[in-house]
Amino acid sequence: MLLKYKTVMVTGGASGIGRASVLMLAKEGARVLLADVNEAGASETIRLAGGASVEFLKLELTDGNSVDACAKEAIARAAGKLDVFVNAAGWDRTQPFIEADQAFLDKVLGINLLGPLRMTRALFAAMTQNGGGKIVFVASDAGRVGSLGETPYSAAKGGIIGFTKSLAREGARHKITVNCVCPGPTDTPLFHANPERMREALLRAIPFRRLAQPEDIAGAILYFAGPTSDYVTGQILSVSGGLTMAG
Repeated sequence: MLLKYKTVMVTGGASGIGRASVLMLAKEGARVLLADVNEAGASETIRLAGGASVEFLKLELTDGNSVDACAKEAIARAAGKLDVFVNAAGWDRTQPFIEADQAFLDKVLGINLLGPLRMTRALFAAMTQNGGGKIVFVASDAGRVGSLGETPYSAAKGGIIGFTKSLAREGARHKITVNCVCPGPTDTPLFHANPERMREALLRAIPFRRLAQPEDIAGAILYFAGPTSDYVTGQILSVSGGLTMAG
């Protein structure tokens, strides 16, 4: 087991990529702290884990007090030794940028950028004090190459990509690796909220002619969370079935 005796915190573990990540990391022996606003979804993830070590923490990423309280509880439950932090939480709604009101912008930036930054800051000191660890962000190919109808989301995820690279430089001296997974179109509730014609167009554009399954993304997260990536940091990995490719 790649993560036996490790304690891992995963945000957004109540559904989609986050849920697949919780289940895969727990299967590899980790004790997983699942942080999410959706308690019912988190309970279902715990049921699906089939007795593996998964615990729920309440988290609302747009609420700074909730972020700080969740981080404090995670550190306490881990007895100060949090080995891996995976930020898999995300949210968006496709619409023209001109229609994005302030409430929408606040929510998109809060969940996808500001909340993760605040959570990372709250956890980083504990990780440095305990000999290092691993941080894995889930951004999006929308943050790498842009995406029609997802301009605020693309901006937020682009911010996470930049944050990954910069924090990796700070973390290296503390033996903390920081890496980022960028999913392409993935079979999640968020994707299926898009108009049908958009979903069909994206599917035709993917060389593999299929959507990513959440487990495809979770496998990349496991790589960055596990020991085989100990000398890898500051990297942005696209998992898109070839839809986007590095130049």
